[in-house]
Amino acid sequence: MKLFEPVRINSMRLENRIVLPAMVTRLSGEDGHINDDIRDRYLRFARGEPGLIVIEAMAVHTAKSGPLLRLGEDEFVAEHRDLAARIHDTSPSRVVPQIIHFLKIARSGWRQKVEDLSREEIAGVVLAYGRAAGRARAAGYDGVELHMAHAYTQSSFLSRRNGRRDEYGGSLENRMRLMSETIERVRREVGADFPIGVRFDGEECITDGYGLLDAEQFALRMARLGVDYLSISAGGKFEDAIHKPGEPLYPYTGYSGDRCMPPAGYQDGYNSYLAAGIRAHLRAHGYDTPICATGKIGTPLLAQQTLDDGKADLIGMARAMLCDPDLPRKWRSGREHTVIRCTYGNVCKALDENFRKVRCVYWPRGALQAPRSDDVEAPTWAEGPRLAALHAHGRVELSWSPAIDNEGVYGYEIFRAEGAGALSHLTSVHGHKRSWTDLTAVGGTRYRYAVAAYDFAGNRSAQTEEAAVDVPLGAGVAAPGPSRHPDEAEECNAKVTVREGG
Repeated sequence: MKLFEPVRINSMRLENRIVLPAMVTRLSGEDGHINDDIRDRYLRFARGEPGLIVIEAMAVHTAKSGPLLRLGEDEFVAEHRDLAARIHDTSPSRVVPQIIHFLKIARSGWRQKVEDLSREEIAGVVLAYGRAAGRARAAGYDGVELHMAHAYTQSSFLSRRNGRRDEYGGSLENRMRLMSETIERVRREVGADFPIGVRFDGEECITDGYGLLDAEQFALRMARLGVDYLSISAGGKFEDAIHKPGEPLYPYTGYSGDRCMPPAGYQDGYNSYLAAGIRAHLRAHGYDTPICATGKIGTPLLAQQTLDDGKADLIGMARAMLCDPDLPRKWRSGREHTVIRCTYGNVCKALDENFRKVRCVYWPRGALQAPRSDDVEAPTWAEGPRLAALHAHGRVELSWSPAIDNEGVYGYEIFRAEGAGALSHLTSVHGHKRSWTDLTAVGGTRYRYAVAAYDFAGNRSAQTEEAAVDVPLGAGVAAPGPSRHPDEAEECNAKVTVREGG
């Protein structure tokens, strides 16, 4: 299985092709130092043994930024050396930090733009990236990833919305100037044998933003400058962000934010065409730079197909591994059926948006890390696996009898089939739930449902007997009043909107 074949990236050998992309945790303090919560989060990921762990974005400069890790001064090197060593002692995973520069934003909605920077300040950005990359090498990391995606400085220079009128704006060549200078400086700092990756947008997903044609040119320039791997994202821009009065702009609230982290209503592998287009462009020009595809790739079948089809060389999965950090080991050992499945409801994204510590909605209440268990005993049904399905008011209401487990029931998986089709996983709910509402059932269809309980190790109970319901065509209108999705978790309070699942 190609997904578990090793791959070499410069001096770094990955034991498999699964990548944990950088994602915000909001676990660090305002001082930017690594604390116990940060260490615990990444050691938990390391135990799952992905090929590559990318540590969340850390600032190359000293501007105030809230709870964000830092690598902009020498005082941070020792604690990063400790984290890298702990990960290496725990796991065969390789680990790189993602380094970032960002412009200023204010609670009023004002934000600094690339047009506001002097040439001296631009030179300072280049210098800061170089020095931070040098610190990454000194800390014992296996490489470094340069953040050039989303709403931040490097991406804003690459953007077609870059309004500068000098050598750093206007033409495609000029928009690539800061990126090129930064990569050249980083390479001089770290040497030829230290892996450099870049995370950038394959498409901005905003009006008048750039698309795949520009992204292909960015990638080709990066490859020509000796970048060792490219991680492809999308969107996450300030230009379509929704401003909340009294809060700084959050660049993942508009359509471009959905494209960055595709929610449940978007198809699986939604952004993979971007990685495929960039990879094909590089191969046509003689470069074999590994490409990482990201964006709602959550099953081994889809991950393997993405590799087999030549769309990518690496598979990035952030939310799926937040939900179950043991996913790589489970897939490798043929235990996909024990994975705690992410349902892409984006509660984790909403927590970040509300400036709260990021966790998975499926974790036990109050937990800051995913649970660990080596238990092999599956849950059983306390009263016989009874499942009822009732159609009313344009929706299907499910209810079931409780399950029991020696360590505790972690959750319930809900399966659905249309007509005579095969049952497939639809969503999951917490272990304290005994009911769920299907808001996606449509008239003129016969649906069959089943439920299975799972524990903290992912052991599954037997499925309930199927419950079938016929939804008549033109079934009427839902009852008046707001309808809260059953997985809108109390854990995240009323300010956090859950769209679908967790």
